Amino acid sequence: MPVPYNLAAEIARRLSKGADIADLNEALAPTFHDERPVPPPVPARGEASDDAVQKRVQFLEELAGPLPHLSGKAPQPSAEDLAGNIENMIGMTCIPTGIVGPLRINGLHAQGDFYVPLATSEGALVASYSRGAKVVTLAGGASCLTTVEQVQRAPGFAFDTMAEAIQFAAWAVGEFDHIRDVAERRTRHGRLVNMRVQPQANFVYLILDFYPGDAAGQNMVTFAAAAVCEDLLQRTPVTPRHWVVESNMSGDKKGTSLSFLDTRGRNTTAEVKLSRSLVEEHLRTTPERISEVWRMSLVGGIQTGSIGVSGHVANAVAALFLACGQDVACVSEASTALHRMEMTEQGDLYVCVTLPNLILGTVGGGTRLPTATESLRILGCLGDGRAAKFAEIAAGLALAGEISIIAAMCTGEFAQAHQALGRPWQKVE
Repeated sequence: MPVPYNLAAEIARRLSKGADIADLNEALAPTFHDERPVPPPVPARGEASDDAVQKRVQFLEELAGPLPHLSGKAPQPSAEDLAGNIENMIGMTCIPTGIVGPLRINGLHAQGDFYVPLATSEGALVASYSRGAKVVTLAGGASCLTTVEQVQRAPGFAFDTMAEAIQFAAWAVGEFDHIRDVAERRTRHGRLVNMRVQPQANFVYLILDFYPGDAAGQNMVTFAAAAVCEDLLQRTPVTPRHWVVESNMSGDKKGTSLSFLDTRGRNTTAEVKLSRSLVEEHLRTTPERISEVWRMSLVGGIQTGSIGVSGHVANAVAALFLACGQDVACVSEASTALHRMEMTEQGDLYVCVTLPNLILGTVGGGTRLPTATESLRILGCLGDGRAAKFAEIAAGLALAGEISIIAAMCTGEFAQAHQALGRPWQKVE
């Protein structure tokens, strides 16, 4: 994405963590078995029995501690416990949760081998991501990097005339330092990092960009933007006829071209290089065939006006969000992505995926729900200081899924897998 100059220094500071940014090469480099042994696979893989479930729970509890809610041993939370997460409660919706891994991530914030919980009712999904995770891990892991982290609110103001609107817009631009101070008095963790002004005849839109800390940030930026608007209304040289705290220009809960270029959430990229032998042995196809199918899907996406082009990133985002207590409606923006699959000069396969709108967090919101807390704990992503790590794991997961689905398309296994795993009770005539 194009990065405004005023954000470049802050991004560099966060990426370097006070060290030489050249150290990124070492952090993101592949790590193979001889450097770091691959941990064991998920036990009883592919087995659908209560005994297999218990084996997997026991395995994860040895890594992450007790999982009473995911395993169903603890009682459901009370209505009082869920105040702030639900109104007019009648019960709980149960979605089965599976585990993918190990998935090796070589990121600036996420380093290691992860077992990733996914909540879904789609048969074949966990199996597909498991295959992709295995291939990525055997290739030395996914190199992952989170760069821009920002969430927007876009207040809108209506005036009687265009002249009044332009007067307000010109005045507001000169008030940025004061606006930033007002916004940051309303939040302990967020920071206003940028403001863009968009006049449209007698309307003025202010797009406020906030660094959200480790929260997903939607409520945080709403409260801060409301405080900004109230302050502006008290001091403005020209009073608007009416205003709203969100003018539908922030990209909240929808895929937009502006967010795709500019980031709403956490902009995270993952890449991996798969050797020819790895592609042929584990994906049962070739780098040539994968790159051909990718090119066809790219052209198809362009013809349909897709914002970004990917295979099924929404599957990764939705299942991970459900498991980890994220705002699932944000899948509409978080799943906008761009993937590439290209042959290298050596005949291997280079794969990458960029998710510019990963709006997720490790504190607040649904992260306090019992099963979400346990899922985030399995990932080592519960609490402060872990949101960028969570984003890098999400990007590595999406990368694994893109590899697996395109390979399945290449070999004709896509329909077969859904028949075998998604409808095991239904025999093919």
